[in-house]
Amino acid sequence: MSQYEFTLSLRLRHPGIDPFRITQTLGIEPQHTWKAGDPRCDPAGGALEGAYRDSYWMGRLMEEPKLSSAQLSVESVLLQKLAHLRRSQAFLERLHAEGGVAELHISLYAREDFRLELPDETLGLLGRLGLAVALDVHPSPSPEAVEAM
Repeated sequence: MSQYEFTLSLRLRHPGIDPFRITQTLGIEPQHTWKAGDPRCDPAGGALEGAYRDSYWMGRLMEEPKLSSAQLSVESVLLQKLAHLRRSQAFLERLHAEGGVAELHISLYAREDFRLELPDETLGLLGRLGLAVALDVHPSPSPEAVEAM
C-alpha cells in the first residue's frame, strides 16, 4: 500500500445561524467562522467591502495531518469521526432543513497512486448525517523535485 497524508475537517454554511451555536452543539473548536451580516474581512483581518451573505463554520476533525499505515487510513478515521458526529445528527438535520449545507472535507497528499474505498456502512452514515463529501487530492512533490528547489 502506498503511503499518503490526510486531514479531515467539517464545513458548515447556513443562511443565518450564529457560529457559536455550532461550536457549542458539536463541541469542536472552529478554525474559521463568520456570521451572516458581519462585515467581510481578509485573512489578515483587514476590512473588505460588504457583508457576509451567510454564516460559515469550519473545524478540523484531526489535530494534524496523519500518515497512512496498515493501522491508520482515511477510511478508518472517517468512520470514527462519523460515529462521533452521529451524536449531533438532529442538529445536522435541522441545519439542512433550514437551508444549510454540511460538508466533510478530506485533503489527501500522495506521491503515488493509492486506493480509497468507502464501504456502504460509511456511505450510509454520511447520507443519514446529511454530509456532502469534498475530496482535495494534492500530489506531493517527489524527493527529487524537493532537492532541485
